[in-house]
Amino acid sequence: MKIVTSLSFQGQCREAFEFYAKVLGGKITAAIPYGDGPPGMPVGPQYKDWLMHAWLDVGDQSIMGADMDTDWAPNVDKPKNGFDVTVHTEDKAEAERWFNALSEGGRVVMPFAETFWSPGYGSLIDKFGVPWMVNTNPAEGWTPSQS
Repeated sequence: MKIVTSLSFQGQCREAFEFYAKVLGGKITAAIPYGDGPPGMPVGPQYKDWLMHAWLDVGDQSIMGADMDTDWAPNVDKPKNGFDVTVHTEDKAEAERWFNALSEGGRVVMPFAETFWSPGYGSLIDKFGVPWMVNTNPAEGWTPSQS
């Protein structure tokens, strides 16, 4: 089984997925615009360049996405809450690089720093409104620094 998070955007899906691919080192394997859909699809021509399906592979993990309008997804324009896209690595420097890149143009919720469970953790909302948690998995035997 594989559980994949699907993110909704309002015309920024392609830009977001290109950004995520660059930051995380992934590969976009699908980016299908509404304009390539079957004839008679009930979507206005103003959405022809919006993506109805995007897929990003990062290692053995994936993220899906699509552009949605408030006519089809009434709350797509509201802040996203109740979930975070979460990435984990054993490499603190890599985690901090991800955190800094993802937070560029967005808003830091919890600055990247050591916590009682991790050598480096931070949370943010990216420039597309997507909430993220970036976590460094501790090595066996790791203990937090004493303050």
